[in-house]
Order: sequence, then structure tokens, then C-alpha cells
Amino acid sequence: MADSISSSYAGEFAGKYIAAALLSADTLDGGGITIKPNVKFKETMRTLATTGLVKNAACDFSDATDVTIADRVLAPKELQVNLALCKKDFHNQWEAEQMGYGAFDELPASFSDYLIGYVASKVAATTEEMIWQGAGTTDEFEGITKLLDDEVTASTIPSSQEITGVAITASNVIAQLGRVVDAIPSRVYGKEDLYIYVSQNIARAYVRALGGFGADGLGGNGVNNAGTTWFNGGDLAFDGVKLFVCSGIQDDHMVCTQKSNLFFGTGLLSDHNEVKVLDMADLDGSQNVRFVMRFTAGVQYGFVDDIVYYHD
Repeated sequence: MADSISSSYAGEFAGKYIAAALLSADTLDGGGITIKPNVKFKETMRTLATTGLVKNAACDFSDATDVTIADRVLAPKELQVNLALCKKDFHNQWEAEQMGYGAFDELPASFSDYLIGYVASKVAATTEEMIWQGAGTTDEFEGITKLLDDEVTASTIPSSQEITGVAITASNVIAQLGRVVDAIPSRVYGKEDLYIYVSQNIARAYVRALGGFGADGLGGNGVNNAGTTWFNGGDLAFDGVKLFVCSGIQDDHMVCTQKSNLFFGTGLLSDHNEVKVLDMADLDGSQNVRFVMRFTAGVQYGFVDDIVYYHD
């Protein structure tokens, strides 16, 4: 191994590494949310609602439509990763991959690239969780369910679209999914990008219910008479509405809205972006490598009136 593996990337040059870390989160990688890159500081999303839009024809112009304009602000939060890794713990694995023993599509050309990829995978998992349940504390941005919980507290989400849930099992999952579908506003139902975003435990319960053998399942041998072997991955849907399985959302939670109503913002080309891999051998004689990553990330939705929220 070379004596020094230090690498430094800043601004837009760090973009590809930041993107690999953030956009590999399940919800983002699967295309379940609208990504707004290059948000330098914040972006204001205007929401517009009208009443009395269509009127009887007349010769004169008459502005008789009530227009309500509100703002929702997407302000990505500045975050960072600071950690120390021991080269000894990772070097053997990297060498094995270089020799062709790994199962990776693209092998890292350098040890520093390998470490960046390793940390990026951890950042992606953390980002996925924050997208949905980030608490907005010092180390997290506010996630979608946190924003919706605030709407519930403020009574600003339509009462018919706020559903108090139960612990989901294979015996009740179909009924509970039905409650969500029944609450979808007519203006949203049938849209191409409409999804029910569900937790993994709900998806597992639904798959099992469709395998049959249950009072609330399909009965008999389930889908295509295949029993519990019917599902081999792939897409799920309920009553014609697509399901999006999110590893980051809390158990027994569902959010139903259009993909175009959910936004993830980040400054991929921002001057705030930074990735550094610092070899400490020349400084303190250790085998430690310090890793630094700085980036911005945050989520927001446009219209709360277009969201159905199922929660505990």
C-alpha cells in the first residue's frame, strides 16, 4: 500500500461522492420522491388553491376567483461525517476485491475510493431513515412523518385523511390498507405517480395475506394458487394503488400521496460539499484514516391536503 492515501474533494468535485452517499438511500434510489439538487440555501415552493374557478361567461373581466397562496420552504440542513477508520481493518478486503474476489460491478481504483464507498453506504442508510423519521434535532433534518405529526398537532391536515392506525398483522393488513385508499382525495386518486408508502412490516404482512391460508387473506392457496411462494420480489399494489416499500419509515406507518408532492433537497454542487480522506500515519504514526464529509439534505412536501397519513 502507498505511504499516503490522503484525498480531498471540495465543492462540485465532491458532488459525485455526495450523490453516491445520499441518492443510494432506498426511497431516493427507487424513485419514490422528487429530487431537487443544487439547492444552495433554501427553496420556496409555492402552493396555490382556488375556489370558484369557473364562472358563467360574460363580456367583462371579473376576478371572482378566490386564490390562496402559501409557501412551504425546503431548507436542506448542513450535516457532516467525522470518523476514524483503521487501515488494517479494511486493507485486506480491498486487496481481495482488486484481485477479483469481490462481487462488485465497479471495483474501487484506490484504497481511498474504497473507504469513501464504505462510508457512503452508511450515510445512505442513515439518510433513508432521516427522510421519513428524522426528528429535526441537532444531528438530523426533519423527516416526512415528523412534518406530518406537526400537522396533526396543529390540526392542519384534513381530519378525514389523518388515520390513527393499529399494529399491522397479516390478518388485518388488507382492512387497514383499505382505510388508506378510502381516504384518498378524489383529485389525487388515479394519478400515475400516486403511491402508498409503507413500512417493511406492513409489506411483509401484505405479502403473507396474499399467500392465502388466512381469514383476511385471499383464502385457499392465495395468488395464482401459489401459497406463500407466490411472491419473488417485484412491485406491489393495493386496489390499483402502487405500494412503495420504505426501509426508513417507522413500523405501522403509511403515507399516501403523489411522488410529485414529496421533495428531497440537497446541494450536490454546493461550495459546502466536501469529502476528505486523511492518512494519519505521517502525523502520529498510527494506521488510522480520518474521514470527513460535509453535505446538505432535507425533505418537504407541497400540499398537505393531498396526503393521507396513517400513524400510531
